[in-house]
Amino acid sequence: MNFIIHMNTVIITIVSALYVYQMFYIGVVFIGEFVQKRRKKKHEEPPVALHRYAAIISARNESKVIGQLLDTVNSQNYPSELLDAIVIADNCTDDTAQVARDHGAIVYERFNKEEVGKGYALNYAFQHIAQDMGDSYYDAYVIIDADNLLDENYFAEMNKTFCKGYRIMTSYRNSKNFGSNWISAGYSLWFMREAKFLNNARMMLGTSCAVSGTGFLVASEIIRERGGWNYHLLTEDIEFTVDTVIRGENIGYCSGAMLYDEQPTTFEQSWTQRLRWAKGFYQIVVGYGGKLSGGIITKRRIKKFASYDLTMTVMPAMLVTIGILVCDLVMLLMAVFGSTYMPHLLQNMLSSLAFWLTGYYSSLFFMGAVTMITERKKIRNCPFWKRVLYTFTFPLFQLTYMPIAVAALFQRVEWKPIRHEVAKSLDEIR
Repeated sequence: MNFIIHMNTVIITIVSALYVYQMFYIGVVFIGEFVQKRRKKKHEEPPVALHRYAAIISARNESKVIGQLLDTVNSQNYPSELLDAIVIADNCTDDTAQVARDHGAIVYERFNKEEVGKGYALNYAFQHIAQDMGDSYYDAYVIIDADNLLDENYFAEMNKTFCKGYRIMTSYRNSKNFGSNWISAGYSLWFMREAKFLNNARMMLGTSCAVSGTGFLVASEIIRERGGWNYHLLTEDIEFTVDTVIRGENIGYCSGAMLYDEQPTTFEQSWTQRLRWAKGFYQIVVGYGGKLSGGIITKRRIKKFASYDLTMTVMPAMLVTIGILVCDLVMLLMAVFGSTYMPHLLQNMLSSLAFWLTGYYSSLFFMGAVTMITERKKIRNCPFWKRVLYTFTFPLFQLTYMPIAVAALFQRVEWKPIRHEVAKSLDEIR
């Protein structure tokens, strides 16, 4: 029994060591931003070329929210003649297509019950763009979800980073409904942390960032080189990221380009969405895990670290965590059952379980608190007392991934749309 306890401690230590670099990222961001502020005082940014963009929006029954998104696309501080909105009305049974047309978008309607998912819709759009306008008409595409809202400087900021040579890049993901409840706040804090303390740090270090669902740019030449959008796993965004890193290309990050994303507010919605994410991660590990982790050895210098970083992102670390917890609980039951004969076991098991839970909660609380403090000016419609409360519930939200990760191992998962109800303008969000 003591051997099992020691092994448990060793596993916890190893897993913690593998992820400690993400704490290092926090220091990188603080130092990097300090240096950037000093440089901006001394040097003005050079003028940039203006490129032609298309906002690509895959929408399934999104008539309630897509109009507000298109209003923010039409209101960009960027030349309107260089920016189009293209909507794929994907298997819609409502008037999403007509609402999009009424707001000035180019609309492609798609009806295919066999090939279901955002990846298929994107590929459909790229095929039609190539036929109707040519595959080099746009310099780049920006993939946006139908429930999003864009800051008015979104495309101007993305253009600045695009001009630095990045052919793929992501942006800052804020929330439309941070303060709805602990579930929406849990999502929101995670995405804000991902932007501020993961992708921001990666950009500063010159390694590769990660695309996450919405708000990312892809140069048209990438689509031509790869023969369209050929990513159709349950998490096509991460699949695209992994394939990009395997190919040796860095993904950039634009901190000045902000979008607002709607988060689920019910546990049922959250379970469905995160079950798909968990299953998609397992698919990626099976399909790409060998090549990705192999890059840690075969690639050179900073690209080794990009491979390692993304391997840690997609590897099923949650399963290891679950294994540790189950082991602790089993041993705890054994200790209780045998406490008459081995009274010291109960104390050891409780100590081991408390050590794990305290470490887990504390690390996530620290990440959430740092994010909440540094990004407080970006958090909308959420009073101070709720922000404090949601900092404490953030680790609990992450803890709910555990049963989801287990269910994803055994349950068949299909892509299902999440209903969006927050039909607000950009001014209302602010």
